Amino acid sequence: MTTSIEDAAEEATVPAAEPQTELPFIPPAKPVIGEEEIEAAVRVLRSGYVVQGPEVAAFEDEFASLVDGRHCVAVNSGTSALVLALVGAGIGAGDEVIVPSFTFAATANSVRLAGATPVFADIDPDTFCLDSESVKSVITRHTAAIMPVHLYGQPADMDRLGELASAHSLAVFEDAAQAHGAALHGKPAGAFGEAACFSFYPTKNMHALEGGMVVTADAGLARRIRLLRNQGMERQYANEMVGYNMRLTDVAAAIGREQLRKLPAWNEQRRTHAAALNQGLAGIDAIRTPVVADGVTHVYHQYTVRVLADQRDELQAHLKDQGIGSAVYYPTPTHRLPPFAALADDDMLPETNRAATQVLSLPVHPSLAEADLARIVEAVRSFDLGEH
Repeated sequence: MTTSIEDAAEEATVPAAEPQTELPFIPPAKPVIGEEEIEAAVRVLRSGYVVQGPEVAAFEDEFASLVDGRHCVAVNSGTSALVLALVGAGIGAGDEVIVPSFTFAATANSVRLAGATPVFADIDPDTFCLDSESVKSVITRHTAAIMPVHLYGQPADMDRLGELASAHSLAVFEDAAQAHGAALHGKPAGAFGEAACFSFYPTKNMHALEGGMVVTADAGLARRIRLLRNQGMERQYANEMVGYNMRLTDVAAAIGREQLRKLPAWNEQRRTHAAALNQGLAGIDAIRTPVVADGVTHVYHQYTVRVLADQRDELQAHLKDQGIGSAVYYPTPTHRLPPFAALADDDMLPETNRAATQVLSLPVHPSLAEADLARIVEAVRSFDLGEH
């Protein structure tokens, strides 16, 4: 199956066909590939060093500035990053890892692929991130780790989750796939746990066409992950352990380096766009705009509202008719997917279930113009949401 980066989204439920409208369609996400990225890719292709070469090393060094100088290990996807972080830390058969169900399936997939069992906890209704009280309620003698997801670009409550982890001697692995540049009390997402994992999928705040990064303060763990990504070896044919082939190409790394330089400005644009949407949608009783927790620097990977009038799907169809793209992240909680359905009690996840019926993500990406934001607001306001 092939996918265009113009409408690709790992987790999206975006209508495949664009509506007929006189105005240009506003996509829910729009990856940016500038001349700098193209020139970087061509430079690498001409160099002959195309896999696990100098561009990858430079990307790792430069990305460290985003995560308080932690060791960075580049890999071929965000999912690979999660798997390698867990395996490298010794998480495996017999272990339980607490995860949210309200996230993309890669979070729980990575736990299963590491040989451990995902245990689902509920979310905070304001932030959509793991709720610490729910996490506490599912800790058992088999629990080895907590994997919070910094969903939509907002860090989870790492203070309380960190306290829980410390009290129960649990490791913390951050799924920071949507949180490049986010922070809590000035500390960057990715700098809290034993390891954190980022994704460079095309719709993320920055991308490398595809790729991922594991970051950790533990030099020993970083070395094990470097071995694991490359067939268990640092030097050719000197295999030290059984490993995978999860290397990042130098073409992807070169693109990632260019994107990393642009990330601060893009994140600021996202915040500016979110503020404009907040202002434009204020006063609509049936719409709840994003709540930003105290001390959080939000990077708005998604601008996700709650539609409180049981008309989410109707509003999405109306927006499509107006030439406005939107997406539901996530219509089916992970615990209801066939691979995980036997692992969770649906009644224990009320906020997860409620969010899945209410959330709608509106365009917030840096390519939007003021006129686009005005169209989005007008389109939402033109729909009669009624009473709730």
